[in-house]
Amino acid sequence: MTQPSVPGQHGDRLLDVVVEILETEGYDAVQLREVARRAKTSLATIYKRCPTRDDLILAALEYWTRQHRYAGIAVHGRQPGASLYDALMGLFRTIFEPWESHPEMLVAYFRVRSSPNGQKLFRFGLEMVAPAGMEVLAGVDDEFADDLNVVVTSVIYGLLGRFSAGEIAVTDILPILDRTVYWLTRGYEAARTESVGQSVKRCSNSA
Repeated sequence: MTQPSVPGQHGDRLLDVVVEILETEGYDAVQLREVARRAKTSLATIYKRCPTRDDLILAALEYWTRQHRYAGIAVHGRQPGASLYDALMGLFRTIFEPWESHPEMLVAYFRVRSSPNGQKLFRFGLEMVAPAGMEVLAGVDDEFADDLNVVVTSVIYGLLGRFSAGEIAVTDILPILDRTVYWLTRGYEAARTESVGQSVKRCSNSA
């Protein structure tokens, strides 16, 4: 099994080399012999830690995302007066803005997400993001929260695929996600306001 990175771990020479190759030369350039040469270590040492190339890339992505993509995530509820849209987009910006400065890491992320290690990467991300997401969605109807998760997850995966295929720029991802979240939350809050209004009206009529 791949050994996960330790939260806050820095200075991991092996994983630093893999990240450097991913960022500067791309996913396909990560070859174990070249990694061993640059990290000044042996193939045997690498195999003890990560049995396959895919496991090594997964470990490097987890290492990088702990330091960049998930580093700013804080677990707290919505601030007083903040809309559901504002709170959700605050979380999504924290997650996605690092990709804009590191587009090759996003390509690598999508490649791994689409590979046999995809579920491991998904579970890793879920463990990092879920507590903050649950706080943001506190008080939201369970049915809507489930639907929101399905829709937004599908949109994000589709956007990552389009970016990796060269169809959109990395800076297009957040604006599209922003509009998606805006209309979903606006529809939910409008329906909720209407429901409350109807309840008040029924109570008034029965008084």
